Amino acid sequence: MSQRLSGWGRFPVVDCTERASEDLVASCRGAVLTRGLGRSYGDASLPAHAGDVVAGTRFGNRILAFDAATGVLRAEAGLSLSEMDAVSRPRGWVSPVCPGTSYVTLGGMVASDVHGKNHHVKGTFGEHVRALLVMTADGRLLEISREVEGELFAATLGGMGLTGHLVEVEVQLHRVEAPWIHTEEEIATDLADLVVRLRKASREWPYTVAWVDSLMRGRAMGRGVVMKGRWAGADEAPDELPRPLKRIPMPLDLPGWVLGPWSVKAFDAVFYKAHEWRPKHGIVHPDTFFYPLDSILDWNRMYGRRGFIQHQCVLPVDDGEQVVHRFFDTLTSSGSASFLTVLKDCGPEGTGMISFPRPGLSVALDIPMRGAETQALVDALNRHVLEAGGRIYLAKDALTRPEDFAAMDPRIDAWNAVRRRWDPEGRLKSALSVRLLGDEA
Repeated sequence: MSQRLSGWGRFPVVDCTERASEDLVASCRGAVLTRGLGRSYGDASLPAHAGDVVAGTRFGNRILAFDAATGVLRAEAGLSLSEMDAVSRPRGWVSPVCPGTSYVTLGGMVASDVHGKNHHVKGTFGEHVRALLVMTADGRLLEISREVEGELFAATLGGMGLTGHLVEVEVQLHRVEAPWIHTEEEIATDLADLVVRLRKASREWPYTVAWVDSLMRGRAMGRGVVMKGRWAGADEAPDELPRPLKRIPMPLDLPGWVLGPWSVKAFDAVFYKAHEWRPKHGIVHPDTFFYPLDSILDWNRMYGRRGFIQHQCVLPVDDGEQVVHRFFDTLTSSGSASFLTVLKDCGPEGTGMISFPRPGLSVALDIPMRGAETQALVDALNRHVLEAGGRIYLAKDALTRPEDFAAMDPRIDAWNAVRRRWDPEGRLKSALSVRLLGDEA
């Protein structure tokens, strides 16, 4: 049965058939792509053609094995991070890497090779994956790892689901004394101050991130809040386990003008002042720290029916904060309102052949979709990325042009060569791979 699907940004939208069942192997046969919970923002989880079959994994979510002594977990690819947390946290184990939402499947975490607030310490999620069960384009089931078909394994980490259907994931979890977070915050008055504080925090704390007021111009451009965290020790955490937090539903699509420059500017001013007057510190619920937007169900509806795009890039900072300053100068002078703007400090490049992070500062923007105006802004921002020698994150992209992406990432040719050895007929493809990676339409 045909249905309309989109990524989390609700742009673009594709008519296709999603085939989802508890039998992941059966669902994947003949499908052009595998889709988890649809939390990639652009077209990465969408098929290239209307009517194509996509394998949905959300019902294939069983935990197959979990060793509470070693923290090794094996599960079907459709298990969500939220579901895994519910099982592992009470036993003293947590995901080694937490992205911005818990509503993401293990398969999606591998395909995007997600990173989190601790990339400078723990790297990407793929660095902690021990083994994968994949179905190749010709229908074979293969157990792969760094030792067995290591090239295919490396191509699959961050490979956007284009090297094979992910069926099972085995991952090494991280041991904690208590499932609570100790956090501290500090205010930064401008972009230079923010970058210095963020990078200093990353030398001292395992989890760091910075919220940025993206509409301020002049001397206060880039002011923000640096947030730091670590897992609490047993002697400083509450005795009880964290309870599930209440989720507030977003019952309708808001009018497109609601998240315009004036409303976002007002929100940013209030948010900054609230943290300036009373910075947070102490013990907090881990979901509050890692997944703040999960508290609003279907929060993407706030952007209205036209949706939004997220632009995320990593900028090398060899020349200090100047490259970041030029990037924000273009953003703030454009008049476009990024409702949520986040900076993270990235560590060394991982083993995934086209994984996103590399040393530098990651910048993530949420921008309402306004057609040609938004495309022009993405083009302008990507010029800074190119000039700096940075790259964009495929899991967040919807508007990057193929020539820009090819210039950003020379690793694509080697990765495509591995793909073609396992899929010479090009059976596995997505809207993203046709738009950016040279796949036939």
